[in-house]
Amino acid sequence: MRRLAAGLLLILAAGTGRADTLRIATFNTELSRDGPGLLLRDIERGGDPQIAAVVEVITAAQPDVLALQGLDWDYEGRSLAALAGLLEEAGAAYPYRVSLQPNAGLPPPASLDMDGDGRTGGPRDNQGYGRFRGQGGIALLSRLPVDRNGIRDFSALLWRDLPGAQLPEHPDGRPFPSGEVQAVQRLSATAHWLVPLDLPGGGQLNVMTFHATPPVFDGPEDRNGRRNRDEIRLWQLLLDGRLGAVPEAPFVIAGDANLDPDRGDGRKDAIRHLLGDPRLQDPQPLSPHAGTATVEWQGAGRMRVDYVLPSAGLAVTGAGVIWPDAPNAAATSASRHRLVWTDIALD
Repeated sequence: MRRLAAGLLLILAAGTGRADTLRIATFNTELSRDGPGLLLRDIERGGDPQIAAVVEVITAAQPDVLALQGLDWDYEGRSLAALAGLLEEAGAAYPYRVSLQPNAGLPPPASLDMDGDGRTGGPRDNQGYGRFRGQGGIALLSRLPVDRNGIRDFSALLWRDLPGAQLPEHPDGRPFPSGEVQAVQRLSATAHWLVPLDLPGGGQLNVMTFHATPPVFDGPEDRNGRRNRDEIRLWQLLLDGRLGAVPEAPFVIAGDANLDPDRGDGRKDAIRHLLGDPRLQDPQPLSPHAGTATVEWQGAGRMRVDYVLPSAGLAVTGAGVIWPDAPNAAATSASRHRLVWTDIALD
């Protein structure tokens, strides 16, 4: 585990003496477990190597604001609080936390075949994939105070209500899998949140975070590919003022888009348009070992799917991807995804 600290010296050099900067990070921890309460059990028991590796990666990076994915949600936020407790013990305290109920594992209003496989009651027959309510949710950890009254949760938005939605169809043009499903299907596979944070010198930073569905594991109707495309498009529509009040700058998008602009499956124009939006900037964080890649999947290989995109007016002072520098490095055993960070200057 000590290899991580040594391997990060070069990557995190921009973070030394950064009292006048703010580090924003995103990290798909893949800490989800197979049943409700199991993640909390594993955290409280201690000794779980994956949990220890996740804590070490986060502690080494020391982000001020951290968007998490792949973390099981529970009603009282106990799993997130337990993880925050481990981080604090390791020297990374986050007194402010956001954990809202995700669509993952959330049943629809009635028993429906949501994915069109001819059966009901499976993990893909929920609003978002999940074997139980809250499996693989998202969360936000912050050293900055959260304006809870200003949080905007877009997770209940119906997919069909998104302007320009590309809903899946049968070959004859009928709604896929059915009109009944599309009448209740939410857009967010996990969640979309806007979380305002109070900056130390006054004003706020709006953090927009999400975890989009993978654009695979479907059929010729491309249900997941279309959904992934529209989950990414939501942010630009919000900035266009088509989903309510336009977020004030400064803001940052931080999360797992599950889409590479050049490699793999999916409707790549969605992420290309987001990365090229003049209201945003792409710091193009790098690691010495894998370039812009942020994940390594067996079979699919290395891709860039995790992003921290500040608004155009912010001054970026550094960015990077924590890629393992050895087979036994903590970043290897923590997750297939890597923590991505961006430093922005504070006025």
